[in-house]
Amino acid sequence: MQSVNMLQAKSSLFRLVEAIELGEEREIVIARNGRPVAKLVPIDTLPEGQRLGVAKGKFEVPDNIDASNEEVAQLFMGGEQS
Repeated sequence: MQSVNMLQAKSSLFRLVEAIELGEEREIVIARNGRPVAKLVPIDTLPEGQRLGVAKGKFEVPDNIDASNEEVAQLFMGGEQS
């Protein structure tokens, strides 16, 4: 894993991206004031597939799902339960 500071990253972004594309580096950490703040990684390491709807068809939503909305809202607002 290579680590570069912000100035190096700014002046050599093309070279850094190319190193990732060619597989020469799996990740490059970019630091500001000596502290890691960002990571440059190949896009194929990002989660693949659909996230929304991943539980579709896995459970059944009851007809009365909204029956406790007021009670739950009161709990979040710090109010008393009725």
